[in-house]
Amino acid sequence: MAQTVGLNPRAATFVQSDRRTRGNTMNTITRLLAIACLALSFAACKKEEAPKAEVAAPLSAPTTDDVTAWRAYVNDVATRNMDGVTNSPFVYFLPGEKSEGFGGLYERLLEKLEQDLGRGILEGNMLVFASPAQDKTTEMVETAFKAVPPGSMKGVKVVFVGSPILGERVRTAVEPAGVKYIFVEAK
Repeated sequence: MAQTVGLNPRAATFVQSDRRTRGNTMNTITRLLAIACLALSFAACKKEEAPKAEVAAPLSAPTTDDVTAWRAYVNDVATRNMDGVTNSPFVYFLPGEKSEGFGGLYERLLEKLEQDLGRGILEGNMLVFASPAQDKTTEMVETAFKAVPPGSMKGVKVVFVGSPILGERVRTAVEPAGVKYIFVEAK
């Protein structure tokens, strides 16, 4: 036992044993942290081996003007085409032509599309066009893309849901802008 001057020998023993206890505690904490780090690294490796969830079958295009069914379908189409897209998609959806106030909805959506295109759509974005009123959607795309400078939308996806004939009209309207065009047949 160490000699101490002017201190009670029992107090010196208490200080020495306190240092040993504190040292043991620090060693224990260090060991626990090392074990935790190793355990986390092994857990991270095992996550990569986890089985992938099965992909659900694609939804069929609704045969009616039911807005709820169309929105679910458009959401499914957008989700399936998100590879390479870094932002939420711009979805331009028109209800059926028999819907109340359809003319006003069409004009507002055309105006919104023209404003969006006028501001510029950056690479990594996606535009989705779908509607039970496919002719009006095609007309809207053709009208709005007339003002887009050629090659100004490289790296942007444009997804059109409709009939093959209308899909070709949309392709003709959007491809000069430099987009990656994706046609999804509504069937």
